[in-house]
Amino acid sequence: MGNRQRFRKRPRKVFGLALWGILLVVSGGSTRELPAGDRPDGTLIVLNKSDASAWLIRLSDGKTFAALPTGDGPHEVAVSPDGKLAVVTNYGGKTAGNTLTVIDLPRKAVRKTIHLGTYTRPHGIVFFSDGRRVTVTAEAQKALLVVDIPSGNILQAIPTDQETSHMVALSPDERRAFVANIGSGSVSVVDLRAGRLETILPTGAGAEGIALTPDGRHLWVTNRAEDSLAIIDATHLNLLRKVPCPGFPIRVHMYPQSPVALVSCARAGKVYAFDWKSGKLQATVAMNVTAVEDTTSRLFRGVFGESPVPIGVLIHPSGKTAYVANSNADVVVEIDLNTWNIVRFFSTGKQPDGLGYSPVTH
Repeated sequence: MGNRQRFRKRPRKVFGLALWGILLVVSGGSTRELPAGDRPDGTLIVLNKSDASAWLIRLSDGKTFAALPTGDGPHEVAVSPDGKLAVVTNYGGKTAGNTLTVIDLPRKAVRKTIHLGTYTRPHGIVFFSDGRRVTVTAEAQKALLVVDIPSGNILQAIPTDQETSHMVALSPDERRAFVANIGSGSVSVVDLRAGRLETILPTGAGAEGIALTPDGRHLWVTNRAEDSLAIIDATHLNLLRKVPCPGFPIRVHMYPQSPVALVSCARAGKVYAFDWKSGKLQATVAMNVTAVEDTTSRLFRGVFGESPVPIGVLIHPSGKTAYVANSNADVVVEIDLNTWNIVRFFSTGKQPDGLGYSPVTH
């Protein structure tokens, strides 16, 4: 089981109960390996905030084959459509960061560092389909940037007019960007072609995680301070409803080939699986790992008690497995999406957070 012996796991609990009118399954105790033919391929990219590093993990055998330096406080990563480049946002620590680290995945090496000048606290990041440009938030300046990776130039800097502009999602046609603003409890809708702020949508206190449904119809926002999900009509830009999601929902990731949306909840130490078409809860997976003894030096400074603080979440392109970075346990768990069981544990550096995937492997 690789690194399984490192972790003190809580006893397994499997039971059903009615919640919001459906069956909730709590799992996470099983650690049975997937059969060799079912093991995922490619490379998992793990950002370690406190270690200023990006680890590359070969998913076929679970081994870390490279540990690359980044700038201070790497938080999020975007992978180019061809899987050859990873771009990391260096958020910084006590001193605000203002750089992007560009990683050449086939070479297992840092290609260059892009400096963003006066734009600081870069965080959420998404690649455009052209494989050249990324859009990235600059929290401190309440802005959304469009950066050309080959040249390192900032092509656009568009105000969000909101506090703590954190994560970003792109519409399928790449005409709009949606920015979640933690401090304002809102989403800034940005018209990328016109280079302007289109409108601001109130969503709920602590709006942080954000994702569009794969059909482009709905926008999901995790409101961490009010334990809810806001579901928005992405065309008409109106709030459709809110769904309860207890335990500090912080990220959301969706799978296009089946209606699965995974939401990580930092305080609860769990991941909720929703049907992104209906909005109904399908399952809950407890992370089954224990937080390190000293959490006061970490981002949330012990406010979540014994929770391992799951944050980054990613679904493998095969749709068979998902990965969750537990920031206060220094471990990524792998979930079998057919059984909702945890099947592997990967040791990481200190405070893993952002996750990325590439089909490139070594």
